[in-house]
Amino acid sequence: MSTAASLSPRFRSKTITAALAFFFGTLGAHRFYLYGLRDVYGWAHLLGTLIGIPGYLLLAATDRASTLGWMLVFPGAVSLFAAFLAAIVYGLRPDEKWDAQFNAQTGKESHSGWTVIFIVIFSLLIGAFLLMTGLAFSFQTYFESQVQAAKALSQ
Repeated sequence: MSTAASLSPRFRSKTITAALAFFFGTLGAHRFYLYGLRDVYGWAHLLGTLIGIPGYLLLAATDRASTLGWMLVFPGAVSLFAAFLAAIVYGLRPDEKWDAQFNAQTGKESHSGWTVIFIVIFSLLIGAFLLMTGLAFSFQTYFESQVQAAKALSQ
C-alpha cells in the first residue's frame, strides 16, 4: 500500500505524549509514540524497568539488605523518574515550539488544554513523592547499616 496518505507525516499530540510519559513512561511509550520503535531511549526505558522490577522484589524480600537489589533497582528508578520528568517537560513546552519540532510537515496545530496541565501537576506531585520516599529509604538503610557496623566493631 504505497499511497500518499501512508507516506505523509502523522500528527503528534502533546497531550497524548505527556499522558503516555505519565502512565507508561517507564515502558518507553512516549518515546515510541514520538520517534517510532527504532528509538534507543525508548528501549532503554523498557530495559531499565525490566532490570529494576527484580531489584525491587529482591529488596522487598531481603528487607532492603541486598546489594544486588540496590544495583538492580537503580536503572528502574532512573527510568521512572525520567518518565515523570519527560511528562513535565513535554507538557510545559509551548504549543508553537511543539508543532515546530513534531508537526512541521503536517500543517496541523496543537491546542493543548487543561488536561495537559493536570498531567504536569500529577507528574510533579507523584514524581516528587516517589523521589523523596526513595531518598528516605536509601538514607535510612545506609544509616542502619552504619549502626550495625559500629556495633560489630565495638563487640
